Amino acid sequence: MAEPVITSPHAESKRPFLTEQRRSRITAYTFISPFFILFSIFGLYPIFFTFYLSFFKWDALNPMKFVGFKNYDLVTSDPTFWISFSNTLIMGLMGTVPQVMLALLLAVLLHSGMTKFKKTFRILYFMPNITSIVAVTLVFSTLFGNNGMINWMLNGLGLESVAFNSGWWGVKIAISTMVMWRWTGYNAIIFLSGLQSIPMDLYESARIDGANRRQQLFAITLPLLKPFIIFVSLQSTIGALQLFTEPYVFLGQAGTGSTRQEGITMVTYLYSEAFRNGFFGTAAATAVMLFLVTILFSILNMLISRGTGGDTGGKKA
Repeated sequence: MAEPVITSPHAESKRPFLTEQRRSRITAYTFISPFFILFSIFGLYPIFFTFYLSFFKWDALNPMKFVGFKNYDLVTSDPTFWISFSNTLIMGLMGTVPQVMLALLLAVLLHSGMTKFKKTFRILYFMPNITSIVAVTLVFSTLFGNNGMINWMLNGLGLESVAFNSGWWGVKIAISTMVMWRWTGYNAIIFLSGLQSIPMDLYESARIDGANRRQQLFAITLPLLKPFIIFVSLQSTIGALQLFTEPYVFLGQAGTGSTRQEGITMVTYLYSEAFRNGFFGTAAATAVMLFLVTILFSILNMLISRGTGGDTGGKKA
């Protein structure tokens, strides 16, 4: 009769530490580690340092001095900050709302017709997005100049010239037009990809049931396109709050560092505080406030987008 094999209770501890499963995990984490390392250095660290710096007085040369919430008091008591805040909201609305609506209209037109030249139009719509912002701004500075093409057209129609480069509303119209021109095509491509993901069977069933194009748009297209609308609206809102290059170059601030109040935004305000005035503490406080405003508007945007449109799955019979 064979003797029973006695296994040691410590046999499990003799297993190698680097098992096949652990080796595969280490390999996977090693391959993706460069992203997290770079993101920690150039992403997370600046964010936390900005929050930290907002409680200190610092000019980038002398030692930092803790001042608590004084930087926030200085920013909120500065009338120029509130002008930049209102300008950001106004130009954000003027540039974002028409942009999203026009992008959706272009996407619907591309999806419903013009199939022969669809790829060509996609390229044409997307080209403004890959064009240098500085180059675009310089071109628009010429178009919206006092003797530019836009005023020439207005004079041809019997209208008075508009001070697009110095008027309170003229500057906002010019900058908002630049933002619309740059991002409308990009958003139209996103909407077009969303439209192409909708099954055509739904439209065929709706046509059989007697639904016209308007009913198909509001009952099928818009509800199923809702995730894309939320994404585009959220992205456009964040971009509008971070507006910097267009007003900075258009108003000629790149060479002088001045902050003309008719077109100053929150980002140009904090840039001027840091690199013109040397107040890095108040600039950091402005950046923190801009961060909080962006989060607030993003949440508000998502709530509004979710609240409009609802579920079309509807009520059960």
